[in-house]
Amino acid sequence: MQYRTLGRTGIKVSPYALGTLMFATQVGNPDPEDSIRVIHKALDAGINLVDTSDVYGDSEEVVGRGLKGRRESVVLATKFGRPTGTDPNQQGGSRRWIMTAVENSLRRLQTDHIDLYQVHKLDPDTDVEETLSTLTDLIRAGKVRAIGSSNTPAVDIADAHWLSERRGLQRFHTEQLPYSILNRGVENDVLPAAQRYGLGTLVWGPLGQGMLTGRVRRGRPNDLSRARYFKHLNDERRIDIVEQLVPLAAEAGLPLTHLAMAFTIAHPGVTSTLLGARTMEQLDDLLDGVGVTLTDDILDRIDEIVPPGTDITRLDQAYIPPARLDPNLRRRPAGERGAA
Repeated sequence: MQYRTLGRTGIKVSPYALGTLMFATQVGNPDPEDSIRVIHKALDAGINLVDTSDVYGDSEEVVGRGLKGRRESVVLATKFGRPTGTDPNQQGGSRRWIMTAVENSLRRLQTDHIDLYQVHKLDPDTDVEETLSTLTDLIRAGKVRAIGSSNTPAVDIADAHWLSERRGLQRFHTEQLPYSILNRGVENDVLPAAQRYGLGTLVWGPLGQGMLTGRVRRGRPNDLSRARYFKHLNDERRIDIVEQLVPLAAEAGLPLTHLAMAFTIAHPGVTSTLLGARTMEQLDDLLDGVGVTLTDDILDRIDEIVPPGTDITRLDQAYIPPARLDPNLRRRPAGERGAA
């Protein structure tokens, strides 16, 4: 396993990282002991970056158990910000919540520090200065080593960077973003912004939330459990692209999963891509592709199928700008809309 520097932090991380949503017993592997074996197998293979979140059910607890005796060799990342209960203050980027959330995560992870603490999504109701100020205090207290954002528009990345410099605060060191052959929109702005400001990047969804596993094909039943909830997993345009990628992968002598994973880490703005294996079999399949390097010819062929910067439909979980959700943000008052 080769290692890359996580932005400008000096921390070395593996290009393949372990995402742990599927270790939550409510939505993924129901056997924590099996999940722990998967964690150990990933670490043995050289993966040293493990990413979780406080909203992934009991994933943090499973990860904490899995890292016993191996914590010091792992770059441990978790996230905060999404609702964790019915209380309206158990979410967001306020100082009040972050100070509580970090203690909860430390307890569940059974550790005294978090290597990378990420806001799941910037909170529109909280000034980003408050969020960055609180995260700066956590770094100074030794509870957090580096901080990151997730699902952040390029303009907000730039704004946060500018604010950190003006206020003398710690800046975001990383950005976690969706990126796959099927969703390349971040190539237009988010990835270039991350490169400009020296952010390390963690990619989620490199397999298109399951569409690039080979399990979703035209004329076959879609057996992805998430297909019942997410429209993009049943989109005919995405299935059309999959049908073009399958023969390309075969021509390259690769499983589709290996083609998809290798595509993401070939981008110079990507530090690590998260593999979300639920079972040992899935992990073994993805680890078999660690040594895959895509040629210029294969990357050119992918560009022909999905042009750079193109999203084949928007992901259901993708960031939606507030102005698309609230008509009042894109419409002047009725009496001010005319030119005269």
